[in-house]
Amino acid sequence: MRIATVIGTVTLVRTHPTMVGARYRLAVPMSLANLTGASDEIAEELVVYDDLGAGIGSRIALSEGGEAAQPFRPNDKPVDAYTAAILDQVEMGTEITSGEWKTTKREQT
Repeated sequence: MRIATVIGTVTLVRTHPTMVGARYRLAVPMSLANLTGASDEIAEELVVYDDLGAGIGSRIALSEGGEAAQPFRPNDKPVDAYTAAILDQVEMGTEITSGEWKTTKREQT
């Protein structure tokens, strides 16, 4: 599972009958360096099946590959990337000291 930012919507004229009822979103996966602010490098975009209602600018947790189709079992859906969650907040830490996690950055989404 990866964290990504929704940057757009993909519009289709026709879709597979099992895919009706959701939207396709264009999302950019974020690296650890992106999340901590150490890098502005942008990854390649992905088309993500979204039935949760993520909007442009939303941070999402996305699942890819075979795992992306798991929430739809026993039905089959031709999904390669799926919005697993819409994230409210991402909290980053650097180390564990005396059983406590030191927080370095908290980002509201």
